[in-house]
Amino acid sequence: MARRQTSILASIGMLSIGLAIGGHLESLRLTQSARAVTEEGNYETRIPANAAALVESGNHISDIADAVMPSAVHIQAIRVETERKVEETGSGVLMRSKSVRGLFVITNNHVIRGAENPAIDIVLADGSTVHPQKVFRDAESDIAIIQIPDSGHSTARWGDSDSVNIGHFVLAVGSPFGLSQSVTMGIVSAKGRRDLSLTSDQSVTNQDFIQTDAAINPGNSGGPLIDMYGSVVGINTAIASNSGGNEGIGFSIPSNLVRHVFDQMVQHGKVRRAYLGVELDNNFTDAAAQRLGLSRSLGARIVRVYSHKSSPAVIVGLRPDDVIVSFNGVKVIDENHLINLVSLSDIGSSVRMEVYRQRQQTQLSVLLTDRDDYRTAEQAAETFLTR
Repeated sequence: MARRQTSILASIGMLSIGLAIGGHLESLRLTQSARAVTEEGNYETRIPANAAALVESGNHISDIADAVMPSAVHIQAIRVETERKVEETGSGVLMRSKSVRGLFVITNNHVIRGAENPAIDIVLADGSTVHPQKVFRDAESDIAIIQIPDSGHSTARWGDSDSVNIGHFVLAVGSPFGLSQSVTMGIVSAKGRRDLSLTSDQSVTNQDFIQTDAAINPGNSGGPLIDMYGSVVGINTAIASNSGGNEGIGFSIPSNLVRHVFDQMVQHGKVRRAYLGVELDNNFTDAAAQRLGLSRSLGARIVRVYSHKSSPAVIVGLRPDDVIVSFNGVKVIDENHLINLVSLSDIGSSVRMEVYRQRQQTQLSVLLTDRDDYRTAEQAAETFLTR
């Protein structure tokens, strides 16, 4: 069967989630009989008793929107491509760090890619425009952090994306088509979406998206996904669409991943990622798994162990055709899942792995190192060999 082609657009951020409170539609019809004229001649709406819960829910959502809106920003960035100016618009959310003083905007890297700081306009909720003081970019997660002048503006608060489940209601806030301060509502449709083709160079390697039916459109990239407690549980990044507009399939970077990247960048100026030292099979099929003795494809199969003698994989004795099925107590779904688990682990930490090897399960303990240290050592070795 031919695979349906969809274009994954990376210029989004709005949050439109279809509210599906199943129930009695009849109770929503405030007909003429539900309105009465007071003695003063004014109309007074009488809400049916069985609609009160919906009205209460609406008031709660309105309260959340009021609390979140001051932290939402609109972003315009101009870059130069082949001697012509290209304008990108997107969204962002204000946050503060517990360890570094200052006011920061979290957005998508693709919103401001290629733009110099003076060419990036950040429009705050009060209508004022500021420019970046510093910009930190991480292409692998498609997250950018922008430090701006701190005038005591309200910020959003972090939520726990691991606690968000399929079916939970969420709000999306952003600037679809430049319409800033927009709010939409829907549900979480799925979690753990990976292997999306977001860029032509496949630079976005940290993928673990929340899928939502929010109405996400161009201009919403970088806007927050908000739970029913008013906390940020995601940063909206992409949509799957044949038309270029919303078709009910949007993707958000989970807040736990965003928060890790945010903390790393404001403290170190970059994301320090842990390293294992293996190449993984990006097409681990059921047939390949069965040849190894597994009933189906699960976990992450090792294709190659990098030969640098100090790499964690060499030290712990990992081999090609080993299948890592559990990492630090978490069942590994596929190779992209393992990449996220490793890269977001603390450098220098010791983690337990369950490895399927020669039809048996074995337990290994591995000490993770800094990926940049390994790359530096590899580059030095290559330079030495080519002299």
